[in-house]
Amino acid sequence: MPETDQPLGNLEVVHEFTGPMPTGVSVSRHGRVFVNFPKWGDDVRFTVAEIRDGGLLPYPSQAFNDCKSPTDPDALVSVQSIVVDPADRLWILDTGSPLFRPTAHGGPKLVCADLGRDEVVRTILFPEDVALPTTYLNDVRFDLGRGNAGFAFITDSSDQGPNGIIVVDLDSGQSWRRLHDHPSTKAETPPDLRMVVEGQEFLERSEDGSTSPVEMGADGIAIGADGARLYYCCLASRRWWSVSTAALIDRALDDDAVAGTIIDEGDKGAAGDGMETDDQGRLYVTDGEHNAIHRRHPDGHWETIVHDPRLLWPDTMSVADGYLYVTANQLHRQDKYRGGKDERQYPYLLCRVPIDAGPVNLR
Repeated sequence: MPETDQPLGNLEVVHEFTGPMPTGVSVSRHGRVFVNFPKWGDDVRFTVAEIRDGGLLPYPSQAFNDCKSPTDPDALVSVQSIVVDPADRLWILDTGSPLFRPTAHGGPKLVCADLGRDEVVRTILFPEDVALPTTYLNDVRFDLGRGNAGFAFITDSSDQGPNGIIVVDLDSGQSWRRLHDHPSTKAETPPDLRMVVEGQEFLERSEDGSTSPVEMGADGIAIGADGARLYYCCLASRRWWSVSTAALIDRALDDDAVAGTIIDEGDKGAAGDGMETDDQGRLYVTDGEHNAIHRRHPDGHWETIVHDPRLLWPDTMSVADGYLYVTANQLHRQDKYRGGKDERQYPYLLCRVPIDAGPVNLR
């Protein structure tokens, strides 16, 4: 993957944020842009929003963003990810974990909003043996071509407990864990991994100067264009992996059998947490160390599609109408990584970069 000190790719700023830091972004079939703001310590008045006419509107309503407690099943607690599925529905992944606190039933949930009516039409709660007290629901992808209504796949990136992949049958609403604490879902730590962002080693730093490794596990996730394999990576790792989607959804298989379908996809370059795919079978990964996004083609060759100093921690990506959208939220400048001093600077950015002459549709 080429590296250069000069900007590469035609990066366009779509929106500047001067409030809480965003993580997720997703774009609908009709060009509606949605973002979310997890409750990590900023003043978050609404955890999901639509960008409209240059402003932010709580989505689907302010009332649905006003939770009564971290176990409120009828409102959003702290959302980490949003995804528009191939049927043009917005799915909202609620961690139920403000400030990364332990979860309890009712908080962690998967919520579906009908974009035609702008209404919540379904809420799927997770059993306590699926969303554990330590679980942090990070990102989600959908395959609507299997089963009666399709399946959702969710990464558990917890830095306090087991990691893994959560599978959701969208027909029954049932869910189960896969690859529970499998080595491929675990973060790499020093001396096996050394991440450097803006010239500083990326570690958790206390005010007294002591450090500890970043231990967030399975994070980024994407489904191949043919739906056969699910790709995933940890925030703290240079490697990425894929596993058979057919094995993940087959409840007759035990976890060892599912793990037997894992492929080590090799070194994806610098560590980062974003992953996406398009209908041409190309896979995109963020590079928080080099302010870049890279793309792997089906024949295995890599290219850098954008490298720009404004991409201060490229986080979540969304492919729509020939563009790759990405949030840049300065995650690495938070106080937990800078010795108790918040060094983030406004604005945070939502950007996009053209990836083709013609439209590319998100699977």
